[in-house]
Amino acid sequence: MSRAVFGGVLIAALAGALALRLAAADLRPMHHDEANQAVKFGALLEHGDYHYDRNDHHGPTLYYLTLPVAWTRGQATLASLDERTLRAVPAIFGAGLILLFLPLTRRFGRPAVAAAAILAALSPALTCFSRYYIQESLFAWFVIAFLIAAGRFAERPGPAPAVCAGAMAGLAYSTKETSVIALSAVVLAAVLARVTTRSADAPDDATAPRVSAGRRAAWVAAGVAAAIVVAFTFYSSFLKYPGGLFESIRAFGVYFDRGFGPGSHSQPFGYYARLLAYSSSGGLVWTEGLVLVLACAGMIASALRSPAIPSGFWGRYVSLYALIAFAGFSAIRYKTPWNLVPFYAGFVLMAGVGTAAIVRGVRPRAWRVLVILALVVAVSHLGLQNWRANFRYPADPRNPYVYAQTVPDFLRLTQRVMDVAALHPDRSAMLVKVVAGPYEQWPLPWYLRRMTRVGYWTRADRAGRLADAPVVIASQDQADAVAAALGGDYVQEFYGLRPDVLLAIFIERPSWDRFLASRQPR
Repeated sequence: MSRAVFGGVLIAALAGALALRLAAADLRPMHHDEANQAVKFGALLEHGDYHYDRNDHHGPTLYYLTLPVAWTRGQATLASLDERTLRAVPAIFGAGLILLFLPLTRRFGRPAVAAAAILAALSPALTCFSRYYIQESLFAWFVIAFLIAAGRFAERPGPAPAVCAGAMAGLAYSTKETSVIALSAVVLAAVLARVTTRSADAPDDATAPRVSAGRRAAWVAAGVAAAIVVAFTFYSSFLKYPGGLFESIRAFGVYFDRGFGPGSHSQPFGYYARLLAYSSSGGLVWTEGLVLVLACAGMIASALRSPAIPSGFWGRYVSLYALIAFAGFSAIRYKTPWNLVPFYAGFVLMAGVGTAAIVRGVRPRAWRVLVILALVVAVSHLGLQNWRANFRYPADPRNPYVYAQTVPDFLRLTQRVMDVAALHPDRSAMLVKVVAGPYEQWPLPWYLRRMTRVGYWTRADRAGRLADAPVVIASQDQADAVAAALGGDYVQEFYGLRPDVLLAIFIERPSWDRFLASRQPR
């Protein structure tokens, strides 16, 4: 593959990846996890303050990296934010994963990197979770950056790759505390690949100067120090709260209990493999089996030292990382679909290697053309699934990547509140009371962010005089108690929140009558 063709493919893949991740960013309703983080970012945006909370929150890089996007768009308050601003950062990092493949061109060859770029751009899973305001695409980017830097250090030890690897590790940890799983997988993969790869398979060894154990240990220590400094800087909110890093370590107790104990998010070991390989619901079939098959081919070619792969070490190294990280995340009982992103990025990279190995391994020219055409058709099907997952069925439970997703019907509820407020004398200062459990309250704080008087309670008997509020929103388990407290002067409606979860809205009669009158033709 010529340099010009390679450059054209990379540019097209990057442009396509950005388009798929940025287009119609507000199409899918905000997931409650996104809304929670959006409100937390709003506090940082408005007050310049971030305080790490180890309970149900992750590291701060997502919030701090969203600041430039909000500033660029002239948004300085939570009320002024929108989905496009928030989701732009994960989208950019998700597409930016392709740029990380470039340094591996000499190790894997141009055809492998080009194929991996195309697969990364079109992967429904990688695209889907790059369109969420969650940490996963940043997490994966920093982990793969750490993998590359650590690999370079294993190949040719020196202070620059050591410090770079440390900085990337610190950023990964500052993004998600659970990054220790992926980072450990990288280190273990590097050691195993270095031990099992003959020096003849690593061309850099011939010219690499011998390094004493003492100097190597000093460089590793420098890398560790860099990781600690970066993590401390972010978790301490740039030195405002020095105890933030220690709090992140204390969070491991929370994640251990959640990861290995029973719970609503517990899934069997093979959950991620089945999610990627094949799923079917309501007549819709989903599979990224193409990537998995090509990744297996790449791993086999790397193990057999195929001539299609210039570096034996790097093929084994990335293969081992993908497999070890996959096993690590699969062993944890607590599973959500987006947790597959860090290890799946490794599989996508090896799928590019597998593609190059298969094409090069087919000798007759006619057969090679047929294989390439078959791959183009298969990749086109991957692109079709990408469109279905992210633009046709982005909030549909039949989409395998949709998980506890806010349903579109919820937007009708929040629009009803806005319509009633627009006709109320108090407008955006109209009092709204929400009586629901913590998980039923979200994503209301995001969608009601422009309302200035919204209160939240978990039980009706703790919400004071409910009849003071023109609008009351209640979860199913609190709806009867709220109805009894309000009496017959309110109109009641039900709307969906998530699949099989409803919210009730109570609107006082005068406000309801004004709303109905506004809908009458004039």
